[in-house]
Amino acid sequence: MAVTPADVKKLRDKTLAGMLDCKKALIACDGDFAAAEKHLKEQGLASADKRSGRATNAGSVFTCITGTTAAVAELSCETDFVAKNATFQEAGKKIAAAAAEKKYSSINEDLENMVKEAIAVLKENMTLKRIALMELSDSDMAVDYLHNNGSIGVMVKLSCDSAATAGKDEVKALATDLALHAAAFNPTYLNRDKVDADYLKEQEEIFSAQAASLGKPEKVVAGIVKGKLNKHLSQVCFVDQAFVKNDKISVAQALKETGKAVGGTIELTDYIYFMVGEEV
Repeated sequence: MAVTPADVKKLRDKTLAGMLDCKKALIACDGDFAAAEKHLKEQGLASADKRSGRATNAGSVFTCITGTTAAVAELSCETDFVAKNATFQEAGKKIAAAAAEKKYSSINEDLENMVKEAIAVLKENMTLKRIALMELSDSDMAVDYLHNNGSIGVMVKLSCDSAATAGKDEVKALATDLALHAAAFNPTYLNRDKVDADYLKEQEEIFSAQAASLGKPEKVVAGIVKGKLNKHLSQVCFVDQAFVKNDKISVAQALKETGKAVGGTIELTDYIYFMVGEEV
């Protein structure tokens, strides 16, 4: 019985064995799909069943910036050894590039097939855990940063009043500094307008309980709560955090100063922070 490329691909998708191994198995079993699958399992070449249940706690973050879209992807695997492997690294870059180019905002079959191809080569379970996109215009400056071999990946977007402003070296330098800032401080929210209402309510309740125990007058307690909440938000909101390059000013002030220096306006409008293994 003739073995077709479609048969080989079907067996590969089912077992995650290598393409050549699948072809050899089908030939050896005279094209019998079930027999070829069993043959691969007996030879220890079928990966799907035995790999899929293994924990994928290692991995790397990958980024890609095109003209109009930026993408960040987390590809996980079982061991740090594989995470550093060239095949794994190329697979991650390919996935991030495909997500940016084709504007994939969620994990789909195309991306999953890229993962399967890498599994077939490396014989270790891998999972594309998440991807995120960032849309860009001519007046935006996007910069990515990978820390510690991709254990942390960051993308930041600065939106400017014009493409000319966005193209300034000073703006790119600031975006790079802010990417480093995000990697170091992992802000929870972009700004105060983005703070989740339930989170804000919880913090107010916590600070109110703390202040009430002091036995102060109601107006004083209200002032204490307001002060504590303001301080907390300055710690978790990106634009309010002390700037990594100069802790005497906030990120918002750094943006304003750079905008003034280049004769334009600059706003931090988006960022993505991925850390390998974090709960999402």
